[in-house]
Amino acid sequence: MSMQEILRNKIQAAIDCEVVDVQNESHMHSRGEDSHFKVICVSQSFHGQRLLQRHRAINAAVAFELANEIHALAIHAYTPEEFNERKQSAPDSPSCRGGSQFD
Repeated sequence: MSMQEILRNKIQAAIDCEVVDVQNESHMHSRGEDSHFKVICVSQSFHGQRLLQRHRAINAAVAFELANEIHALAIHAYTPEEFNERKQSAPDSPSCRGGSQFD
């Protein structure tokens, strides 16, 4: 199972999500390592929660991977209403600014 699938499955198991989109963005940041991911998570359970609470819920779901397997996780957590206001999209991730151990 790929790291992308592991992250998606763990988030889905922990949070009642309408949408979970995990994108592997490692090609933008590293050299061949599956280490950078972007998560778009849409859940009604986020209603009334601050952004920090939403991020903590997702971070808790993938805590092992964050500690041991991956370097970065960009999180975009929305209620269904917020996601619809954004036209069902999240911001693009910025290009890598360096800092790789291989540079």
